[in-house]
Amino acid sequence: MNRGIHMLNQETSKPKNTGATLSRLARYFGPFALALVVVAVLITANTYTQVITPELTGQAVDCFITPATAARVESQSGALQLPGASSATETNCWFNKLDTATATSSDYIAGLGGLVLLVVGLYVAGALMNGVVFYTMSWAAQQVLRRLRVQVFRHIHRLSLSYFNEHEAGSVMSRLTNDMETIQQAVSFALVNVLSGSLLLVWVAVKMLTLSLPYGLISMLVVPFMAVATVWLSGEARKAFRKTRIEIGKVNANLEESIAGVREVQAFGREEANIETFRESNASNRDANIKAVSYTAALQPALEALGYLAVAIVTIVGGYVLLKGETLFGTAISLGLIITFIGYVQRFNQPIQQISTLWTNMQSAVAGAERIFELLDTQPAVNDKPNAIEMPAIRGEVEFDQVTAAYVPNEPVLKGVSFTAKPGETIAVVGQTGAGKTTIINLIPRFYDVVSGEIKIDGINIADVTRASLRKQIGIVLQDTFLFSDTVMNNIRFGRPEATDEEVFEAARLAHAEDFIQRLPEGYQTVLGEHGAGLSQGQRQLLAIARAALANPRILILDEATSSVDTRTERQIQKALELLLKGRTSFVIAHRLSTIRNANQVLVIEDGVIVERGTHESLIAAQGVYYTMYMRQFRKDETEKGGNDSAPVVKPALAAGQS
Repeated sequence: MNRGIHMLNQETSKPKNTGATLSRLARYFGPFALALVVVAVLITANTYTQVITPELTGQAVDCFITPATAARVESQSGALQLPGASSATETNCWFNKLDTATATSSDYIAGLGGLVLLVVGLYVAGALMNGVVFYTMSWAAQQVLRRLRVQVFRHIHRLSLSYFNEHEAGSVMSRLTNDMETIQQAVSFALVNVLSGSLLLVWVAVKMLTLSLPYGLISMLVVPFMAVATVWLSGEARKAFRKTRIEIGKVNANLEESIAGVREVQAFGREEANIETFRESNASNRDANIKAVSYTAALQPALEALGYLAVAIVTIVGGYVLLKGETLFGTAISLGLIITFIGYVQRFNQPIQQISTLWTNMQSAVAGAERIFELLDTQPAVNDKPNAIEMPAIRGEVEFDQVTAAYVPNEPVLKGVSFTAKPGETIAVVGQTGAGKTTIINLIPRFYDVVSGEIKIDGINIADVTRASLRKQIGIVLQDTFLFSDTVMNNIRFGRPEATDEEVFEAARLAHAEDFIQRLPEGYQTVLGEHGAGLSQGQRQLLAIARAALANPRILILDEATSSVDTRTERQIQKALELLLKGRTSFVIAHRLSTIRNANQVLVIEDGVIVERGTHESLIAAQGVYYTMYMRQFRKDETEKGGNDSAPVVKPALAAGQS
């Protein structure tokens, strides 16, 4: 019961289509059908032990204790007689039934001892079967959840970037953690308890009505009140726990944001304000949980009180009829029958409490399964065509032909963009924020698909090739470098896991990263913190360049890697980029003059359209949009560095085979 109450706290929402979801979830248990059959058989057998033991207890009284006691009082000759024994009582004595005319005290003692041993054996067997049931069901559930987690994780990696732009990472992670945990506990424990409780409920009701129809109906007088209490209290608890999920979400969001932005919080002296905001959010969460727990805490004692009332009714009615020596609507009542019914009433109340407490959790688990299946049913926005071909070795010619792209339907970000990059050329893309620069570089590796127009590489439409074969030949170095919590060696080797150690060392030397790597505590085997914690921005960029160099792509995409580093680090990065760009077609979102001035082409993007194109010198001479941008931003950048001579330069790369 405690487990059920704890699990109720995980309620988040009602399922939308319980039948379809359970059917789909059940298919995952297909390979473990034998285990489920074993569980079903053991649940049935265990339930039977709980049904039969109260009747055996009653027989201990009616068939052995009462006859022996009565005979000892009435008989002076040693012969044991049970005066006035009813036929109903005689009929109930099916276990080791004795002939009252000839039975001795030893016979009754032996019979009672055998019955007690049987009851104890049934209890022990029931406990063992219960343990096997939960172990087997937990084992099967873990196998299913492992398979489901892998399937979800694999599917997440197939989804397009647009999905992650529209869904928070925490929401996606919740599918793999909270929802999976809810399903696991429900399948491992709640489902077994609900099934066994339902079976016990029906079986006990049938047994009571079979033994005595009027007595059984009287015993179940409180059942309607139990149903009302269960429905109302569970419903209120469900609403309250939905509120707690919302409030705990606010607490987590507040906590995550405060930790992520702790530098800004301390820099602006907002510690106390943040603490007060968190205090208020936490207080709301506390109040919601107290309200929810109040309903949950009230359910069990309410059902227990009604259960005790049922026991009292059974005892009073049965005792009155027995003491008066009458019948209950024509049914004889014995002391053993009263004891049997007390046991049945207690067992009848237990499954009602179990089912009412755990049913809410079952609903939560089904709702969690629906969310997981909803994720699995989400199709990637970018898919390979059924007849997609492998991208052959790329030379490096990239052509945009009247490309229109949009993240939101009917709201184009690029509008009929056309340009051609020859093999080995460096293309600089400049423009104001939101102009469409990032969209251009996202389209080349097919992170997004075009709305209209074509993108060709070496004359092949990239929509006709597989994404994996295309991206394998494209390298990306972003402004915000992502490093994994792994060794330096494995971070560099990320794009080419099969690369040798010597190839990794060579890539690090090309990126001018070898010096600082060797100064790390374990060198190349140093395990980096989350997102490369412990390294400077420049060091992270150099590792990203080494990673790209090791992958040896034919097309290189750079979201200007030097925009947030100091001048000395920038020079190191620029030297590394000079070597990396040789013989490769590169696209650079430019924030610094050094990259733009030496590009083969500069594309000026404004409101999704190329408004100017040419070399740095030709665009300056034209004194148009680029000239204005240069004078406002890039000229200032050049002046701050002390003139052209001090500004680091990326020289134009030559195509393979050019001299």
